[in-house]
Amino acid sequence: MFSPESRGIIRLKSSNYGRTTLGSPLLYFPSKRECQLLVIAGIHGEEPETTFLLSRVLRAFGENFDSVAFILCANPDGVALGTRGNANGVDLNRNFKTENFSTAKVGSRSILEAPRDTMLSSGVTAESEPETQALVALIEKLKPRSILSMHAPMGCIDAPQKTTLVEDLIGVFNLPWVPDIGYKTPGSLGTWCVERGIECVTLELPRMSLEHLFDRYGCAFAEWLEVVESR
Repeated sequence: MFSPESRGIIRLKSSNYGRTTLGSPLLYFPSKRECQLLVIAGIHGEEPETTFLLSRVLRAFGENFDSVAFILCANPDGVALGTRGNANGVDLNRNFKTENFSTAKVGSRSILEAPRDTMLSSGVTAESEPETQALVALIEKLKPRSILSMHAPMGCIDAPQKTTLVEDLIGVFNLPWVPDIGYKTPGSLGTWCVERGIECVTLELPRMSLEHLFDRYGCAFAEWLEVVESR
């Protein structure tokens, strides 16, 4: 599946769905037909392993999927700058227009064992950021049945219910399911999806080197995507 010829570039065709705060293009790989699953990586710039793993997996395929669409990096400015938030210092995963949206500062950890030592804005208003606005517009356009949101490094599968998608991911990644991450996430993509009747599963990759991530999960992830396509 991962031939030497396929490792160099992503051969899927991309489309533009917006611009970042700094003017970078927001790209996604659309499905050929109705989108059943949307996979999103890189919404937090300090979690580049999500973009790395998804990129490596997509390079195994020669064309766009029939029913699965992909966002390789929802926060390219943050990834380029090495910051969790976007160029405005906003945590994009707290910027969605939800019933519990709050303008209070958002704390995050520089490492998993540390206290919350980094404070970010959730935005002056809900959906204040161009990246959030563009992502919401894209989801409303695609109308996916399910969303897989890739994060790191907590090593679990976070979803309110153990659905077929959750069961699949438990098998692929051999990670535990948790119905709740253990702390409040106002304005998150997951909450936004719940309020709109869209299944959203958060895949929290475990902490390990990029190459180990691919060695452990690359083939299984790619094979599972093929199964999803065939359903």
